[in-house]
Amino acid sequence: MENLIFSIFPNENFVDLGLYQYGWERCAPLHSYGPVKRNHYLFHFVISGTGTLIANNSSGHTDTYRVRSGQGFMIFPGQVTTYISDGKLPWEYAWLEFDGIRVNEAMEMMGLSREDPIYRAKAKDLREEMFREMMYIVKSKDAAPFHLIGHLYLFLDYFTRSSLKVRVNHVSKLRDFYIREAMTYIEQNFHNDITVEDIAATCGLNRSYFGKIFKSAVGKSPQEFLLNYRMIKATELLKLTELSIGDIGKAVGYPNQLHFSRAFKNVYEMSPKNWRNEHHIVYYSEESIHENQ
Repeated sequence: MENLIFSIFPNENFVDLGLYQYGWERCAPLHSYGPVKRNHYLFHFVISGTGTLIANNSSGHTDTYRVRSGQGFMIFPGQVTTYISDGKLPWEYAWLEFDGIRVNEAMEMMGLSREDPIYRAKAKDLREEMFREMMYIVKSKDAAPFHLIGHLYLFLDYFTRSSLKVRVNHVSKLRDFYIREAMTYIEQNFHNDITVEDIAATCGLNRSYFGKIFKSAVGKSPQEFLLNYRMIKATELLKLTELSIGDIGKAVGYPNQLHFSRAFKNVYEMSPKNWRNEHHIVYYSEESIHENQ
């Protein structure tokens, strides 16, 4: 009998909401994972059985949670966690690892945090729809990336609406306007030598206040978001074009190739050249195909 399904999402170029890896497991008694630190949000939904989550909170203190079937637990980026299956009633769970500029807003709306990472449902029907979307993703590893992202949006919808702690979002419309203006400016100017001051100025705000409301809404500082946006665009060019590393660096706002390579390696833990060697897609023209026949 199968006890584990594990898949890695093949495409990282989704900014609003992206998927990284996902799976399902029927754990053995006392099976443990960790301590480990994640780079993205990782949600486990407990289908049956029970287990224990050990996680550090925002102050660095370690908290222990007992999690049972019908509940779930959220692991936050940078958080150190260990989770252990019960010795008598080992858990079975499904998981999704995801991230994006909309996820932090969803966590705030649900009241989930490092201090309170346990998911509890207020509506059984919505919880079941959420679980159905999770398992659809888990079992559809060969589906197209856009198809899976569509179901990830449905999961997030049921996830937020089913949460016991969901609350009305009172974020001001003016703040949302500023964030949209900043996003538009970044999308249209990321290839230029822009700064956080430039982005704040286009919104008519000082840097300090802009940085505060941006991180509150997006979950990343403006510097982090701009860097990640540029690196995502760089991976697209590395994968799909024959442009030189230097030209790709210039295309995403780094006139100095060395600075581009350092920034890229800080994000992906490998050089642009090595990343291209692993991911590059070669397109053959019709003429070249005939020449090789």
